[in-house]
Amino acid sequence: MDNPIVPYVTPWTGESTGGAPVTVTAAGVAFTDPVQDALARDLDGTLWTLCTGTTTGKPQYAAELHPERQRTAMERLLCACCRRPASRNEHGMLWVLPVLDDTVDTRWEGVHAAIPPMCEPCSEKVPLLCPRLRDGHVQLRVREAEAIGVRGTLYPRPGSPDAREPDALVRYDSPDMPFVVAREVVRELLHTTVVAFAAAAP
Repeated sequence: MDNPIVPYVTPWTGESTGGAPVTVTAAGVAFTDPVQDALARDLDGTLWTLCTGTTTGKPQYAAELHPERQRTAMERLLCACCRRPASRNEHGMLWVLPVLDDTVDTRWEGVHAAIPPMCEPCSEKVPLLCPRLRDGHVQLRVREAEAIGVRGTLYPRPGSPDAREPDALVRYDSPDMPFVVAREVVRELLHTTVVAFAAAAP
């Protein structure tokens, strides 16, 4: 993963995050295979999507971020591309995010980010690779970026008529945490400064 062109959090065709069989009980969701279940849990007991394979084949820029590498970059605040520490200055840490819809606060205050921060050199080249950023993006400086929860598949409790939610945001203090298979760490960006907007690339 030292290739400077392919972002660290990008999955490859040689990798798979195919769903392992799960069991849902009153205590929460678990992988049916106890060995897989133990390997897929973090130190807090949260169950994470299993990742197999190797970084071979072709990078999948349009796919979801690789769960394991996204978590590493988000938890350690590393650049999403080169895995070095993200850029910091007196205005905060650098984030590059897709331009969202009109309901987003124009200050980008309180945005929930699943894309890790970046260093300055990578912030210039990654938008040329990532389809989500090519459609327009914003550069932010962020003074506070608390990890508030995870995004993943939320399973209903046994006996519930609810369907599973494939893209749920579950906060760390939620009683739903035992019932989610996480894919991404989510941070809430506060005290933001908008540095620049970029229109969609041709």
